[in-house]
Amino acid sequence: MAKITNITLVDDLDGGQADETVTFTLDGKEFEIDLSAQHASELREAFAPFVGAARRSSSGSGRRNYARVPSSPGKTREENAAIREWAVSAGFQVSERGRIPSNVLEAYANRGTAARAPEAAPEPAQEAAPEATAEQQAESEAKPKRRTRKKVAAAS
Repeated sequence: MAKITNITLVDDLDGGQADETVTFTLDGKEFEIDLSAQHASELREAFAPFVGAARRSSSGSGRRNYARVPSSPGKTREENAAIREWAVSAGFQVSERGRIPSNVLEAYANRGTAARAPEAAPEPAQEAAPEATAEQQAESEAKPKRRTRKKVAAAS
């Protein structure tokens, strides 16, 4: 099913049909107003003496259109999929989506030098607790054992 949307500009002053949207800046704030050709002309005439006596600001209209600059060079989906596939086969843990960690990207870039995921450090062997001396055993047996009581909530 097709959908057609008609947009009609309405003059913000009198509610009639507007012919254009006029943009202007005053006191560092940018404004837009939809006006008929007559009202737009009146606005420009009203500003004319002030514009004629004013100097142009080097900062422009205050409106900035900065291009978005990615934080790192982007890769295509196919490149990212290939990197993830390589990373898994090389022993790295990578998620299926999201940013690929920089260490994985570096290893992928240097894959010709046989970069592999770092081996997990072996866990240190647990040392056996030293045997208690006869004196320590006698001391622990002489101390009364501490008991804890469980609090039971009374049923209402």
